Amino acid sequence: MKYLILLSVLCVSQLVYAQHDTKSTDYFTIEGKVKQTIKFTLEDATAFNSISFDSIVIYNHLVVRKSVLKKVKGVLLKDILAKSSFDSNDPKSLSEYYITCIASDGYKVVFSWNEIFNTAIGKQLMIITEADGVKASALSQRIAIISPADVATGRRYVHGLSRIVVSRVESLN
Repeated sequence: MKYLILLSVLCVSQLVYAQHDTKSTDYFTIEGKVKQTIKFTLEDATAFNSISFDSIVIYNHLVVRKSVLKKVKGVLLKDILAKSSFDSNDPKSLSEYYITCIASDGYKVVFSWNEIFNTAIGKQLMIITEADGVKASALSQRIAIISPADVATGRRYVHGLSRIVVSRVESLN
């Protein structure tokens, strides 16, 4: 009986570990209202200028400190998005676009086009390429995105980023 219980515990722990492991990602796609779907890998990040922070404090929705990322490096999301062609005929309509960042576990966060390209948030919103001196390819979540300018930084800290979907607000008429 003891062996059966031990075997059950081991099987459950392996299942939990396997579920956690499925959250890691090696690439993400940019899709939706773009002229062509783009696949972005960590290796692709080397073609972009890097930004860095000594540390980023992660606060939850109550603005309670949860953790700290140290020695953070990454590339700006706006630089990556600028390489994709939005499905827009004129610059004015870009104000109607929003970007949904989706994790492999289904967690979603939203940014407006103006927020990324026309505010201070866009100057810090980044795909993490290194944290705590460890390359993203060796981190458990691999690709992650964070907005250090947010007050509750944890709310839009997406681990295991798998998709970025560009959408346009529907006409309200």
